[in-house]
Order: sequence, then C-alpha cells, then structure tokens
Amino acid sequence: MRTNQTGRRLQYRTAGRVTPDLQKAVDVLDELDGAAVRRWSIAAAEALAEHQDEIDQLNVFPVPDGDTGTNLALTLRAACDALAADAAPTAAAALRTLARGAVLGARGNSGVIVSQILRGFADAIGGDSCDGPGLQAALRQAADHAYAAVAEPLEGTILTVARAAADAGAAVGAPALASVIKAAVTGASDALDRTTEQLPALARAGVVDAGGRGLVVLLDSLAGVITGVRAELAPPRRSARPRSVLESAREAGSDRYAFEVQYLLDADDSSVAALRTELGRMGDSLVVVGTGEGVWNVHVHVNDVGAALEAGVEAGRPHRITVVRFADQVPTPPVSRRTGVAVVAVAPGEGLAHLFAGEGVHVVGGGPGDNPSMAEVLAAVRNSGASHVVLLPNASQVTAVVDAAAEQAREDGIDVAVVPTRSPVQGLAAVAVHDAARRFGDDVVAMAEAAAATRWAEVTVAQREALTSIGRVEAGDVLGLIDGEVVEIGTSVRDVAIATLDRLLGVGGELITILAGRDADPSLALDLRAHIAEAAPLIEVAVFDGGQPHYPLLLGVE
Repeated sequence: MRTNQTGRRLQYRTAGRVTPDLQKAVDVLDELDGAAVRRWSIAAAEALAEHQDEIDQLNVFPVPDGDTGTNLALTLRAACDALAADAAPTAAAALRTLARGAVLGARGNSGVIVSQILRGFADAIGGDSCDGPGLQAALRQAADHAYAAVAEPLEGTILTVARAAADAGAAVGAPALASVIKAAVTGASDALDRTTEQLPALARAGVVDAGGRGLVVLLDSLAGVITGVRAELAPPRRSARPRSVLESAREAGSDRYAFEVQYLLDADDSSVAALRTELGRMGDSLVVVGTGEGVWNVHVHVNDVGAALEAGVEAGRPHRITVVRFADQVPTPPVSRRTGVAVVAVAPGEGLAHLFAGEGVHVVGGGPGDNPSMAEVLAAVRNSGASHVVLLPNASQVTAVVDAAAEQAREDGIDVAVVPTRSPVQGLAAVAVHDAARRFGDDVVAMAEAAAATRWAEVTVAQREALTSIGRVEAGDVLGLIDGEVVEIGTSVRDVAIATLDRLLGVGGELITILAGRDADPSLALDLRAHIAEAAPLIEVAVFDGGQPHYPLLLGVE
C-alpha cells in the first residue's frame, strides 16, 4: 500500500469534499483559534470543489482557460491536507501550515495568488487566536501580499477583490470578528460585480473575474465558520456565447506566449530577485512566491521553455516541473452532478474529520456520544453528488440512523451500500482499500473485508454503575473495551490503555492506529508509542489527534 503524508497507509483519491453537515450550527465566534482555522480549511476545500466547474467556465481574461476553478480547488486541497497532517494548536501555527501547503501545492496563476493571500493571513496573525482587529490586519496583509506577488498587477482581477475585502473590513467601526468578515464578504462580492466594468474582455463576455469569484467563495467559507452560516452565493454572470478551443487555452496572460511553465525552486532570496528579472524579460503572467524557508513557487508564460528552466537552474534547484502547451488544451465539459462513487463517513472529532476529508471522503459530524441525525446523514449523501455511495457509520449506535438514511437515499435513486464499521479505525481501514475505479459491488466487498479484519478498542470513563462480564463497574472507573466488550477495568487511563493495548498486540498485526481524544493527556499517545516500540518493535504505529469526545483513546490493529 502507499503511504500518505500523515504516515497512515491510506490511498489518495479525488479531491475530498466535506458536506455542509460538518458545519453544524455553532455560536458566533469572538476569536479565530487553531480549531477554527482547521474548520475553515475543510470548508474552503469543500466550497471550491463545489464551485469548481462554475468558476472554470468563467475565464475570459485575458484569454479564457477553463481551469481556474480546478486550480483553486487543487490548491486549497493541498493546503487542507498539509494542515491535516500537522498538530498546529494555535491560529498562527495553523495558518502558517495552511499557507505553506498552499504555496507548495499551488496550481496556476490563481492558485499561486491565493497561496499568498493565505500567507498574508499567517504573517498578520501571530498569537493563539485572532479577534476582529486581528482579522482586519490579516485582510490588509493578504491584499498586500497578493499585489506584491504579481509582476504586473492589473485591476479588475482577484487583486481588486482582495483589496476591496480589506477596505470593507477596515471600515467596520466596532470590529467584532463576525462584523469584520461579513463586511469583507460583502465588499468582495460588490467588487467582484464591478470587475465586469473594469476589463474590456470581461465586459464583452458579460462575466466576472474567475479568480475573484474564487476568493469570494474562500472568504464566504470563513464567514460560515465564524458565524455558523454560509451565504447562498448566486451563480455569477457568464457568457452565453460558445467557446473555441483557442479561447480555452490559458488562465492568465496574453496570447503572445505558447507555454505555461511552473516549478518549485530551492534558492536564496538574492538569486530569486535575479530570476524574476530574467523571467520578466521572457514572458508574462509571472508570479514568484516563497514559503519563507527558501522554497519558491515559480509561474510564467513563455515561448522558450528551455530558457525558463535554465533560468531556474541558474537560480537554484527547480523541481516538480510542469509545462503546458496551450494549443493542446481542450476544454472539458462540466461533469453531471449525480455521477460516480462517493464515500460518506460519520466522524466524531475534528482530527478524524481531517483524516477522512483528506482521503476524499464526505464527512458528517457525530459518532460516539455525539450522534448525527438521519436527516444529516441523508443530506451528506445527497450533497455528495454521486450516483453510488458507500456509508460508514463508524459507531454501533449510529448504524440504525445510517441504515434509515440509506433507505431514504435509495428511494431518491441513489445506489447506497452501508459498510458496518463500528469504530472510526475500521472506517479508516475501509477507506484505505477504496477504489472508485472498481465495480461498485466489488469495492463495497473489499471495504467490508478490510473493516472486518481490523480489531478495534476503546478507552473511556464509566458514567454510571453497571455490571459487565468481568465484574461490576462504578461511575468514574476507566474501561478498556475490545470489539465492544469490556476487557479491562481500572482507575488510571494510562494503565488501562496499556493493558488493553497488550491484549490487541497479543493477536499480532502489521499496523496499529492510535487516535487521541479531545480530552486526552497529550503525553498518553506518546507513552503508548514507546510501549509498542518495546513490546512489539516490528509493528508500524500511526498516531493521530482524533479529537473525538468521551473516548480518550481509540485503537485499531490491522
């Protein structure tokens, strides 16, 4: 099996999409903390995937390309995946990770610019959280970074929309966090409408700027995290005239240049300054941005590909090189919404939501001690846009709700199969073997077999007195359960966890997954990793911050 960036042996699929069900009604936030930044990353990746085809169809400046929506969706997915693999506890740390992931994974001109907008947020926010004035500063810094990234800034583009968002946010007199983001979204939306009047190409086609539209979607996702409500973004104006193959050639820049060249570059600041000058003489649509760690993302349109690459070699070490010949690009028609295969999983914590979302799974909040409703699961199935859906309940007490949702979805004409996972670790094992290219029935069988082959355990605290197969339990006792049966009773979470783990290790295995709960002692998972290294050194260990409530530890052995 392949190993993803988190170390777990899971296979990457298409860009993950998290349903709006993950964004349950919440109190309006006064501050943006690390957890909220994580929710924003998921919401933004989902929203841009949702609007991807729509934005792809907008490009007409300067020459239509049909891939801005795709570039933005892939860039935010890369950023979201980077944050999913990082423990970053504060807003500042989470934003730095998000921005770095966006820079390294940026696609096209628009993706590179959005990566700098995220970097502006990261540079402006330096503490554990961000309040209203902090968000005002972040919006301003984001706009400044966006303008600085472009060799020849032009109004009527995403740059104009970014500056309008910052101006509107700064105009809020009593800057509560929610007031600032609402004003910023409104200002960005108004500026987006005006882009049609600012560029002749947009005016002739009757559409707004595609990159600007993507930025509005990104900011609206943040508003949804802060206020609990996302606006219903009306489809933007678009041209009714058909496009030629030539008109679908590129994302930005004039038609004087035949190739798009993009690469990552390891180089120092002084070398990059010379590179900017050299590439600026060769072509247009030049954007060179860095992570602040000596790694740069270079994007340019040229006629001489070799010269552009040689300039990179002279500046440093180019890698991850992509070259697109515009004449070869044929526009891809929009894909029908109800098509393909999707996986929908119940995930009881933010960390688990990130793990599943990073594998392309649609997530419904809930699970042990926090169960979703049938309506929430059904909405996730419907919003997946797929004609075939695999449902993963990931908790015994959720199975009946998931079965009811599946039955209702079948009445809607959706082919739904429920894989009876009883723990998130079984769900992760099922996702690891998911292959949308297989026949649907065969894929469901493979996922069910992987889940069934995964032994699972839980460590929790008893809430009331009860009689178990191994003795009486008092409220406050620590319990260790394997496959749903109590096997250990004690007073110490650590002692019970190790005793339960030893039982799991006794049957062997290749990989053990440890999911730390929301209230777990930060040292607990590390103690278990050290114990495994001593007791079973050949077993691979994957430790994640699951964030699940009520269960300090969830364990799985494959």
